[in-house]
Amino acid sequence: VCFILGGLDCSISFVSHVLGKVCVHGRHKEILSVLVPLLMDLTKSDCIWQRICWRLIECVPDRWMEAVVLGFVQRTPGADVLSRLLGNLVVKNKKAQFVVTQKLLLLQYCHTTAVLQSLLGYLSLDSLRRPLLLKALQELMDTWGSSSAAKHSPPEQQLYISKAILICLSHLKEPEVESCRQELLTSMMEGMKCHLDSSLPQIRRLGMIVAESISSKINIDGPVLKFQYEEDDESRELKSLLVQTPPFTVVPSLLDNENKKANATLPLVLESNKSSRTAASVMPVEESDAELDSDDDLIPYDMSGDKELKTKAPVYIRDCIEVLTGSENVDKWEATVKALESLVRKNPAAAREVSVELAKILLHLEEKTCIEGFVELRQRAQVAVLTTDPIPVAKYLTSQFYSLNYSLRQRMDILDVLVLAAQELSYPKFHGKTKHSGAPKPCIQLLPGSDSSKDWRRVVDERIKSKTRRFATGQPQVELASSPNEFSSVAGHFFFPLIQHFDRPLATFDLLGEDHFVLGRLVHTLAILMYLAVNTVVVPAMGKALLEFVWVLRFHTDSFVRQGLLSCISSMLLSVPTERLLEDMTEELLETQSWLGDVVEKDPDGDCRRLALQNLLLMENLKNKLKTVPS
Repeated sequence: VCFILGGLDCSISFVSHVLGKVCVHGRHKEILSVLVPLLMDLTKSDCIWQRICWRLIECVPDRWMEAVVLGFVQRTPGADVLSRLLGNLVVKNKKAQFVVTQKLLLLQYCHTTAVLQSLLGYLSLDSLRRPLLLKALQELMDTWGSSSAAKHSPPEQQLYISKAILICLSHLKEPEVESCRQELLTSMMEGMKCHLDSSLPQIRRLGMIVAESISSKINIDGPVLKFQYEEDDESRELKSLLVQTPPFTVVPSLLDNENKKANATLPLVLESNKSSRTAASVMPVEESDAELDSDDDLIPYDMSGDKELKTKAPVYIRDCIEVLTGSENVDKWEATVKALESLVRKNPAAAREVSVELAKILLHLEEKTCIEGFVELRQRAQVAVLTTDPIPVAKYLTSQFYSLNYSLRQRMDILDVLVLAAQELSYPKFHGKTKHSGAPKPCIQLLPGSDSSKDWRRVVDERIKSKTRRFATGQPQVELASSPNEFSSVAGHFFFPLIQHFDRPLATFDLLGEDHFVLGRLVHTLAILMYLAVNTVVVPAMGKALLEFVWVLRFHTDSFVRQGLLSCISSMLLSVPTERLLEDMTEELLETQSWLGDVVEKDPDGDCRRLALQNLLLMENLKNKLKTVPS
């Protein structure tokens, strides 16, 4: 510093080497937390210190350049300050250019939104660096539009790239947008298709938001894309990145003057509006008198006491079938849809006679009128029919899942109905009686025939309880009436038909191809059915078949499908008895354990890694449990 202040020549390469060495050894926070604020203060008004700072970073060897640039980008608040400290480093140094335009944007995704804004704002602040901004945007768009990247990149990285694209778009000027309009349009169409094909809602919404933003940028005067999605904090943050908000300083006095002016003009505006309304009310009097009709003098009839006529719903199930298939009376049709579930549950014998026909009608039923909750009403009626007559209806629904001429929505409706019906069948019927432990009873009421040999023990127990003194009373306990698992006898009819034909493509349905979203729903459905079949006789056979199914699809590219496969492993480990697992599937379990280890280490999706780790822990717990059991 003394040499510089004295006007003498000096070299700062040694300081650059020390800075690079410290940063590459992981101590950039300690040194840059002191150095960056000092350089910010020195370079604020002194161009000589700016050149010294540029020279300091330019002399860092290439092998240490990444650590230094990354430290400055992370510690510098704002793009203008970063531009003042780095200068045109990315133009002069190829290593720094690679770090800024490639590594920090495409290979890493751990940085905050503020770091992205500083980095891309730095590229936009100088005419020599703006071509690098356009180059970075093009490479970001190529990555965003790649189907391979959309399938194999984690959602966090795709969110990071989407943010970088929107920030780049906010810095583009009109001539630059005009020059790359066609490239942006092509990349937008490719990327939108890749993202909308994803099974994850977050990825689909990212594609919608980015496509909307690009469309609004390249079509200023024409029509723009508009999607329907649920707004949340993430979507609002993404949209805010498209609007560039330069930092500014608020002067209180100016704001006060503006507020005073606004308040002063407000009464004038109100008064002018009032006068205009008065003029408008006075002017058309003659015209309104001429247009009056004699009927306007009549007093309207009071209809406040009228009641709406309600159409009665059918009483018999066969009448419901006739209404749903051929009736043109919309009110009657609506009443039938609302009453069908209760009719099926109240008349199970009559429902079994026409169960398959009713299931077919409900599967193809479309909404004739705007009924609130139509989808839920239809689904509940389907579940009621399936639980009333499980075997024939389950055979029909599972056979239709792989049939022609069905939409993807209908196939997913079949899966939803199977899951809900299986849940209802597997859960016990709750007929709970509240039992107060230790509650004194003043008397004992004997039921008729209580003098028989069956009831004497109950009478004695009741007398003992009534005369027992207790010093503490617990919370009321609910005794749940036990009932057999109705799903145990029909689990195979729900499960095995769904797992048989998944590898047979149809003209309109290809589970292993483009319909991977339905495949993911199918895999999750099988996992739920496997879990609900616990303690049933057929569960070992289901577990073995499910493990073979998982093994075929274990390398699927869609993360939603892989999550379902890992859920299947969890359901199998929890449902199949441990002894049967080790006897029947020893080799398969060893191979599965090795595969789960690879998923934990290499899978790009965080949920897949978490599920695989849970399965490994579950396997370890089962192994330890077997060791503790005496032989």
